[in-house]
Amino acid sequence: MNARLPQPLPLDAAALQSHVDASWRDRIVPALLDYVAVPAKSPAFDADWAAHGLLERVLQSAADWVSAQRVPGLRLEIVRLNDAHGRPRTPVLFFELPASAGQDGTPAPASGQTVLMYGHLDKQPEFTGWRSDLGPWTPKIDDGKLYGRGGADDGYAVYASVAAIQAIQAQGAAHPRIVGIIETCEESGSGDLLPYVDALRPRLGDVGLVICLDSGAGNYDQLWLTTSLRGMAAGVLKVEVLTEGIHSGDASGLVPSSFRIMRQVLDRLEDSATGRLLPASFHCEVPAERLEQARATAAILGDEIYKRFPWAHHDCGGSTLFALPTTTDPVEALINRTWRPTLSVTGAEGFPALKDAGNVLRPYTAFKLSLRLPPLVDAAAAVQELKALLEDNAPYQAKVTFAGEGAASGWNAPPTTDWFERALQDASQAHFGAACGTIGQGGTIPLMNLLSQGFPTAQMMVCGVLGPKSNAHGPNEFLHLDYARRLTASVAQVIARMP
Repeated sequence: MNARLPQPLPLDAAALQSHVDASWRDRIVPALLDYVAVPAKSPAFDADWAAHGLLERVLQSAADWVSAQRVPGLRLEIVRLNDAHGRPRTPVLFFELPASAGQDGTPAPASGQTVLMYGHLDKQPEFTGWRSDLGPWTPKIDDGKLYGRGGADDGYAVYASVAAIQAIQAQGAAHPRIVGIIETCEESGSGDLLPYVDALRPRLGDVGLVICLDSGAGNYDQLWLTTSLRGMAAGVLKVEVLTEGIHSGDASGLVPSSFRIMRQVLDRLEDSATGRLLPASFHCEVPAERLEQARATAAILGDEIYKRFPWAHHDCGGSTLFALPTTTDPVEALINRTWRPTLSVTGAEGFPALKDAGNVLRPYTAFKLSLRLPPLVDAAAAVQELKALLEDNAPYQAKVTFAGEGAASGWNAPPTTDWFERALQDASQAHFGAACGTIGQGGTIPLMNLLSQGFPTAQMMVCGVLGPKSNAHGPNEFLHLDYARRLTASVAQVIARMP
């Protein structure tokens, strides 16, 4: 029989929170104000990122900040690799801290395992629709929220990670070995990350806990653990019928509309009346545990699951009507956005601006497709099936092409061990006064599948600050500062409980 590992002593939660609050007030918020102001867009949105130097700027600023904290024992470096053609990959910030015994003589965790902390510093593009007094690169604190692109998704992560370490050390508590990887390519699908993970693997050690601060929260009232992430298959679908535009009065009715053909082709993929994806291979069975968790989360959040979105509204006979969700059943709403495939059109070409649109039959229509996939569906296989489904046997022999632009499989969390469950619940009660909630997320974090494959026994603390209306990727993105402070303290408490 294996001996039971000794449990570390709990931290003083009030002192821990006080230390974290001071770190956020005095050091983290000023750093994030500078960070938000830099348009450090991910390489997918800035092809000349290396020449522009903005990713380098935010990475170096983060490195300088971490160095200035003078965390005892922490070693920090910026790691740089080139691809097979000699071109620079987006750089990575790496830090490592050896395990330590407590000042009271408590030994370092007996398992000898490592905690891996993850975040990213690259950002999504500006997008439109920001409030008149806000902007993506003009940081502003309003009503306890820091507005601006990237603060919540997820520039705060490196700062919060180090602050959590400092709070543990301030109490003289024992802690495990800790390493951190902060990348600058996540919003482009983390295409550069795998080579760095391979290069750093000997230095990662035996990872027993992964802390990823790039996820969401169901509300701002408790700690939330992400239990699954959807995958994604993306690409551009283009339908061409002419080599140049033709007067619509001359050609329409004889030359088929590229937009109508686009609709026909997409009907192979999606039931436009319900939004259900038609290929069976794009679906998977929802595990019983996730269904049970969805029911519990639905009981907590209720109709806020769908009411939190900024629905369009209009006046109808004196009454205000709002656009409706696909379902008002809270359980179905959770499953729809976490375990069922969904198609979104996120961009279009071939359309002139409205003010420039004359009576011309356009030569082509192109849509950028974003297909969110259930956590257990292989994304690479889905892209190949998508290509065949959309391109084969085109109506009117039109030129229909689908060019894949990325595939990332989803992730389903491993079973939760007893120590991890207790640590999460205790941390949530200590810093939020409520139980820890579980929730699946509809987004994709490519690293999580990679880490689960590389460290199959590791526990995964995937969490974050992207709660209701935080609106990552869209206008008015904000970081809820009070929640971020409490989350940081919760992270510290969980790390200190690792056996």
